[in-house]
Amino acid sequence: MDDPKKQKIIDEQFALKKAGHYCAYQERSQQEVRDKLYEWGLWPAAVENIIAKLIEGEFLNEERFAKAYAIGKFRQKAWGKIKIKQGLKLKQVPDVLIRKALNSINYDDYLDTLRTIIEKKAILLNESNTYTRRYKLQQYAIGRGFENDRVAEVLKDYDGNK
Repeated sequence: MDDPKKQKIIDEQFALKKAGHYCAYQERSQQEVRDKLYEWGLWPAAVENIIAKLIEGEFLNEERFAKAYAIGKFRQKAWGKIKIKQGLKLKQVPDVLIRKALNSINYDDYLDTLRTIIEKKAILLNESNTYTRRYKLQQYAIGRGFENDRVAEVLKDYDGNK
């Protein structure tokens, strides 16, 4: 059964205007917009036509979206590059734009964030065994999407400070 509140949109111009508002509110990937247009009940030809018009009007820009997503997830959620990359792949962003977006993250800020999350987690751990403690910190950071070699680098420095 169709939800009466979810009316189907059949007018392409109205859909274009509504999609423009959808994109202006927040950066979107092409796939997110495509999914939304299909959800509204538009035909494939209309969907692709609207996407082309949104790109022409600079409402939709995959590179801009990828950079905003990467920087946002890094700063707001302290995600590592692996987790950010997975998120962008789920949004079907091309690999070349994913690489550009990940390269836009400042390396020093990246290491500082990694150090911060490790230090915060270390305070919460009640583990007395050094190896187990280190392993738990490492797994936590890897789970947040940080690369194993970066985690090892920070933990080496962190262990040295203790």
